[in-house]
Amino acid sequence: MIDRPRLLRSLLVVTPLLSFACTKAPTEAEVAAPEHGAEQAGEHGADGHHGHHAKGGHHEVNELGYRGHRFDDAQAWSERFDNPERDAWQKPAAVVEHLALRPDMRVADLGAGTGYFAVRFAAAVPEGAVLAVDIEPNLVEHMGARAEAEGLSNLRAVLGQPDGPGLGEAVDVMFMCDVFHHLADPEAYFRAAADELAPGGRVVIVDFRKDNPDDAPGPPAAMRMSVERITEVMAAAGYERVGDDPGLLPYQYVLSFARAGE
Repeated sequence: MIDRPRLLRSLLVVTPLLSFACTKAPTEAEVAAPEHGAEQAGEHGADGHHGHHAKGGHHEVNELGYRGHRFDDAQAWSERFDNPERDAWQKPAAVVEHLALRPDMRVADLGAGTGYFAVRFAAAVPEGAVLAVDIEPNLVEHMGARAEAEGLSNLRAVLGQPDGPGLGEAVDVMFMCDVFHHLADPEAYFRAAADELAPGGRVVIVDFRKDNPDDAPGPPAAMRMSVERITEVMAAAGYERVGDDPGLLPYQYVLSFARAGE
C-alpha cells in the first residue's frame, strides 16, 4: 500500500516518474515524475515522458512537493500523452534508433506514464524485456492492459518507488524522459538505481533544454535543468557522461551515462 504523504514529499511532481501535460503533446514525464510516472508526480508523466508538459501546463510546488493532477482516468491521459502530434517534436523513432538496442536487451522506462516509449522499446527488444515503471497505480494498470491488448508479452508494468526505480532486477538500459527535473533528490534516486544497472549498462536521460523559447513544449524555464547541472548531479551519484546527441531533438537533450569506471 502506497504511503501518499511520503510519496508527495519525495516527488517534485505528481506526474509519476512518468508523464505530465502541457498543451502541445504532453510528455510522459508530465504525468510521471518520480514523481516520468507517478514517480514524477504531476502534470506530465513522461509523455510529452516519457508528453510531459504540453504548452500551457503548470507546476505548483510547495514544501510537500508537487501537487499535481490525479490519474484516475488513465485513458484520458493516454489520449493526451499519446497524441500523434507529439511525435513531430518527440521523434520517438529517432530516439529508439539512437539507443541502438539489441533484441535481447532489458530496458527500464522510468516514469513510463501511459507507455508512449515503453511500447516502442518492447517492439525493439523482442527477445528481451521492458519494465515500464511508474509510481501511479492507475497508470501502471493502464500500461499492463495496453501491453496485453497490443500483444507485447515482453512488456511488464511495474509500480515503482519515489526514492529509486525499485525494479528488483538488473537491466541494461534505464531510460528517463522529461522526468529528471521533477525528482526531489535525483542524486539519491540514481545512487539507488546503480544497484539495478547491469555491468556495462547505461542511463539515458531526455529532458527539456534550459534555453528553450517560451512557446516550446515543456515545463517553465525555472524548472528546466541545464546539461551541466544534470551532469554534475549524475557525477555525484557515481556516473560519468559517455555520450550525447544535441541535435537529435528540437527541444530536448539526450544524455547517456555509465557508472564511473566502467
